[in-house]
Amino acid sequence: MDDKALGEFLRHRRERLRPEDVGLPGGGRRRTPGLRREEVASLAALSPDYYGRLEQGRVRSPSAAALASLARAIRLTGDEQDYLFRLAGQQPPEPRSPLAHVDPAMLYLLDVLEHTPAQVADDLLTVVAQNRAAENLLGVWTGLPGYESNVTWRWFADPASRDSNDPAEHDRIGRAYVADLRAGVAQRSPGDRFSQGLVADLLDRSAEFGELWAEQQVVALSSAPKLIRHPLVGELDLQCDVVLSPATGHRLILFRPRLGSNARDQIAFLDVLGNQKFA
Repeated sequence: MDDKALGEFLRHRRERLRPEDVGLPGGGRRRTPGLRREEVASLAALSPDYYGRLEQGRVRSPSAAALASLARAIRLTGDEQDYLFRLAGQQPPEPRSPLAHVDPAMLYLLDVLEHTPAQVADDLLTVVAQNRAAENLLGVWTGLPGYESNVTWRWFADPASRDSNDPAEHDRIGRAYVADLRAGVAQRSPGDRFSQGLVADLLDRSAEFGELWAEQQVVALSSAPKLIRHPLVGELDLQCDVVLSPATGHRLILFRPRLGSNARDQIAFLDVLGNQKFA
């Protein structure tokens, strides 16, 4: 690991960015160019102290998850992400791993959709990037250990994750997730360890998943209405849309207010609360 080169690279990439480049409020004068360290740390879901030590070359072996999260936070290209991993003494992630490079167009859309909850998931529905509106609405899903960033895994392995959904929709949502997972697994090689491990773990943990998996349904996720229950603003009437990136297989999932609902105002209120927390 090249401690000095890693820190210099991170600092250089941080300083070339403006707040509005990464979906943060712009405006105002800054004493130094670029983003602040604490802003990068927040975007990457790292502690400011940890990120500061990374730039100073005082972290001997940063985790692959931390590196991937940083690469997305400071908008690295695919080649730049690979370079970051090699500076840290690690092999770059495989193209279809949860740590794989995210399509820059998807990250740009996350930024410009700052007032619409949106997140990027891979072909197995593992969440790899979120905007702040999505974090405000759904919580932080990226960079979690094991399979915890996978939406389908959380639905069946952690029943509490269903609390934010209308019980009347539970059966439909569960069936949709299982059919989508089968479609995603079919796109991967038979020896893909992550997808095979994910299915095996779900079969071991959830009889409900096993029953639905045995039905052999294969349908990729598409647009669908969704009611989200939030403890601060109540029930939001949303339309969940899915946009595919042919380049990476990643999917942009956005939650837009349904016509005639007050979800837009509810999302705006969550945005105010989120900005206050960030400040």
